[in-house]
Amino acid sequence: MIDSSKKKSIIFIFGPTATGKTDLAINLSKKFPIEIISVDSVMVYKGCDIGSAKPEKKTLEQFPHHLVDVIEPDEIFSVADFIQKSNQIINKIHSRKKIPLFVGGTMMYFKSLYAGIHELPKSDKNFRIELDENNNKTNYLYKVLLDIDPTYAKKINKNDRLRIIRGIEVFKKTGKLMSEIFEEPPKKNLESLYQVHQFGICDEREIIHQRIEKRLKKIIDRGLCSEVQMLLKKYNIDDNHPIRKSINYKQAISYLNDEYDIKTMYEKALFATRQLAKRQDTWLRNWDNFEQIKIDQIKVIEDKIKKIPSLL
Repeated sequence: MIDSSKKKSIIFIFGPTATGKTDLAINLSKKFPIEIISVDSVMVYKGCDIGSAKPEKKTLEQFPHHLVDVIEPDEIFSVADFIQKSNQIINKIHSRKKIPLFVGGTMMYFKSLYAGIHELPKSDKNFRIELDENNNKTNYLYKVLLDIDPTYAKKINKNDRLRIIRGIEVFKKTGKLMSEIFEEPPKKNLESLYQVHQFGICDEREIIHQRIEKRLKKIIDRGLCSEVQMLLKKYNIDDNHPIRKSINYKQAISYLNDEYDIKTMYEKALFATRQLAKRQDTWLRNWDNFEQIKIDQIKVIEDKIKKIPSLL
């Protein structure tokens, strides 16, 4: 165990969508020796700019963000990828005598990075294709997993193709059951290695809803549908790809497929974003060891960051 007084520092800033986290991080980077790491499961994809509310290119040139535009939209960026790349980035930033600042709203990424994840083998694209080709019966793959690992199978949805295939794949490669692996504690986590200073944005739901509505209108006006058309034309994005399920992209794809009109697209995207913000807020309120701040309270967070020993 590393002596806490000798641990290097990391900063987390998380909170519901549309609460100004990116602007806050940029403002902090102007005043402190900080490098920004994005914690967003959509911003990692190249071309997913408007729908993810990604900072504009001029902003990214002036204030670089790690883990933005790191993968093509026809590939998949996993939690394990995020952890691996984050650990590499942390080491590089610390070697430059700066502080890594993780900012975003993908709470699963934050949780997995902080608490650690189980070490699993890399996915095998050819094996997954082979499984898909044999999946010619209703719930066939789920039944395969049920025979291999009934405990794990019963904990997931029988239509969750990605988790089903992963469970079969891990057993094939390691001979271990996912249910057994998850019973073991993760071997490595940030809490044991670093001083993690965590700040969560918590504010009135009405204020957040107003900000969500304003941002969504801007996203649509900037050309969300044109962006989605370009992505679908340029890339072969699998039907089960996370992009197709992510907010704004999911609704725009349905609109482009003539499933509903532009007004309905807006209403469905607005509802989905509000639901996301609610889940993020619930997650926050069940999270331990973080300082609560309100939107635009930059002075409060600045004063707290000044007390971080490695920044003095």
